[in-house]
Amino acid sequence: MRRMSSQDAAFLYGETAAWHMHVASLVIVDPATSDGQFSYERVRDLTMERLPQMPQFRWMLVNVPFGVDLPGWIEGPPIDVDYHIKSVWLPAPGSDIDLCEMVGELVASKLDRGRPLWEVYVIGGLEGGRAAVLTKVHHALIDGVSGAGLSEVMMDLSPEPRAAPTEGVHVIDIDRPSDGELFTRGVINTAVQTPIRLVRFGAQSIRQGLAASKSLFAPKRPAMPYTAPRTHLTGEFTASRKLGMATIDIERVKLVRRAFGITLNDVVLGLCAGALRAYLAEQDDLPEHPLVVQCPVSLRKVDDKDSVGSKVGSMFVELATQIEDPIERLEAIAASASRGKQMHNTFEEHHHLGVTETAPPALIGLAARLYTTMHLDRVPAAVNLVISNVPGPPVPLYVAGAEVQGMFPIGPLLLGMGLNITAFSHNGHLDIGVLSCPDLVDDPQRIADGIQDALDELEWAMSNA
Repeated sequence: MRRMSSQDAAFLYGETAAWHMHVASLVIVDPATSDGQFSYERVRDLTMERLPQMPQFRWMLVNVPFGVDLPGWIEGPPIDVDYHIKSVWLPAPGSDIDLCEMVGELVASKLDRGRPLWEVYVIGGLEGGRAAVLTKVHHALIDGVSGAGLSEVMMDLSPEPRAAPTEGVHVIDIDRPSDGELFTRGVINTAVQTPIRLVRFGAQSIRQGLAASKSLFAPKRPAMPYTAPRTHLTGEFTASRKLGMATIDIERVKLVRRAFGITLNDVVLGLCAGALRAYLAEQDDLPEHPLVVQCPVSLRKVDDKDSVGSKVGSMFVELATQIEDPIERLEAIAASASRGKQMHNTFEEHHHLGVTETAPPALIGLAARLYTTMHLDRVPAAVNLVISNVPGPPVPLYVAGAEVQGMFPIGPLLLGMGLNITAFSHNGHLDIGVLSCPDLVDDPQRIADGIQDALDELEWAMSNA
C-alpha cells in the first residue's frame, strides 16, 4: 500500500456532505476542427489509452481501522469506463449560462470513495456546435500544478491525437493489506513517530517564530489569517455549487504587469479585488477594512510537476478593497503580496513538518469532523476567499482533434468560504473560474464579469494618469 501524505489525508478527512474536496477543470472545445473525430466515444477511448500515464486514475482508497495511521492507495481493479466517463447533453442550443448551471450541479456531488477518485463528463449541445469536457479529481490526488500536467497528458498539440503510450504501466501494490496488518502497522508507526515529530515541530515553530518576528512587528506587517473582515462571502454553506466564467486576453494583463513592474499574479489579484469591491458595494456589504485572501503556493520542484498528490503552501494578501482608485489599489496589493511572499519564504526556510504531519491521524480526522459537526464554520473564517493562479501551456491544445477554446479551473470551497476564484493561462488567454455556494454568493457570474470590468477600469485609469 502506498501511504499518502498527511496533507492529502487532511483533504479526505475534512470532507462532509456539503464540503467537497475535489478540484475540477472545464474545457470548452470546437469539434469543427476535428474532421469528425471528436465524440464521447473518442474522448473515452483516448482517456483509457492514456491510463498508463495517469496512475492516480487507477488507485483505490484504503482506510486504516480507527484512523490509527494515514490512509493509502492500492492499485484498483479494471476501470469501469462507463461509470467514470459519461456523456451528458444540454438542451440545444445551450448557452454558457446553461453550461455553468449544469457544471455547478455536476461538481456539487462528492466522488465515490469506493472507486478511483475521478470522473469525466463529455457535454454536448452547446450553441455554435461547441462541446465541453468536465474533469473532477480529488484534491488528495492532484493540486493545481500537477492538475495542469494531467491536462497535458489528456490533450494533444495537434488535431491528430498522438499514438498510445508504449511504456509499461507503473503498478503499486495490488493486494489490500488486512485490517489487522493495517491496524498493527499504524499503531507502531504512530507510537514511534508521533513523539519524535512533536519535538521536531516544536523546535521548528520556535525557529519560524524567531525568523518571522522582524516582519510581524514591522510598521507594515504581512497579511495574517483571522484578520479578515466579516462579509456574506463567508459562513455556513450547503452542498450546492454555482459557476461563473471569464476570459481575458493575457497580453492586456502583461501590459499592466510591465507598466507597474509587478508580477502577473499581482495583476490577477488586483482585477479580482476590483470585481469584489464593485460586487460588495452593490450588495451594500463593502467592509471598511481590506478583504484578506489566501493564495495557494506550489511547493513542487521544477521537475516534480507529475508526482501524485498535493504539494501546496499558502501566502496571505490584503486585497485593498477599501481603496477606490484602481491604481492605488493595485500598488497596495502588490506591496501586500510582496510582504506575504517574504513571510511565506521565511516560514518555508525552516519548514520540515506541518501540523497535519505531527498530530496522530485519528486526531486530524476528529478535528475535521468537529469543525463541521459543531458548526465552527459559523465563526469568522481565516480569510475571505481563495484566489489561485496556475500557469498553463502558451500553445494551442486539442482534445480528440477538437481545438481547445477555453480551460476554466474550478477550485474547492474551503473552511466556510463561499467563493473560490482560480485563473489558468492558456494560448494567449487567461481563463477564470469563479465557484460559489449560491446560499452565500448567489450569482458568481456577476463577479466573473466584474473581473473584465476591473481590467477596463484599470486600463482607463492608466491612460488618464
